[in-house]
Amino acid sequence: MTEGWQGWDEYAPFYDWENARTVGRRDVAFWRHLAADHPGPILELGCGTGRIAVPVLKGGGRLVGVDRSGPMLARARRRAARAGVRGCAAFVRGDIRALPFRADRFELVMAPYGILQSLTRERDLRATLSSVAGVLRAGGLFGIDLVPDLPRWQEYERKVSLQGRRGGASTLTLIESVRQDRRRRLTIFDQEYVERRGRERRVHRFALTFRTLSVPEMVSRLEAAGFSIHAILGDYRGKPWDDRAEVWVILAGRS
Repeated sequence: MTEGWQGWDEYAPFYDWENARTVGRRDVAFWRHLAADHPGPILELGCGTGRIAVPVLKGGGRLVGVDRSGPMLARARRRAARAGVRGCAAFVRGDIRALPFRADRFELVMAPYGILQSLTRERDLRATLSSVAGVLRAGGLFGIDLVPDLPRWQEYERKVSLQGRRGGASTLTLIESVRQDRRRRLTIFDQEYVERRGRERRVHRFALTFRTLSVPEMVSRLEAAGFSIHAILGDYRGKPWDDRAEVWVILAGRS
């Protein structure tokens, strides 16, 4: 079975370009405000290119970002350096199933933009929740953002999802296919980026795999790992969650 961490090294050069055209900055203010309310050490799981981390750092937060992808982390470090906040951050290569930090270190642990859905096995999720419980301080907060109900996404093949310029000299086209493994509740995105620069054409192919649990199922797993649920939100402005919510956000603390 494809592991959820696979494909992210290859995705690194295209992640920011794609997200600027999809999720954009819709979730950034939410995480900045959460960090402002928990100014102690902050941990971001799956920090990627620093899309969330750098705005949090610019807001005055003290942050450690952990990610398994070296190419993603390299981009996060460059982004933080350009923003003048590199000295306030540590970007660590590590596995979120076994966090390499001392117990009770963080006041806030953030899991933005579906990072927990890259855990494709139940044992991976259990290990991660246990690891987070170990590094979160008593009274601290664990914030989780999930991409809603991926198993309901329509399967399709070789759809041109995005197209546009990158920089001054090149264009990108994303040709995407979606496959469902409904037994394992996995959604697989086959990505093909076609990069054109003048007469040169390069094709980059990789797959990203995500697992989806319902909000009640995720809540039960959090409670089993020793967390208490503080809030379940249906948008980034504090709207309560329901079945039609545009996002799934869960805020939990250590019991």
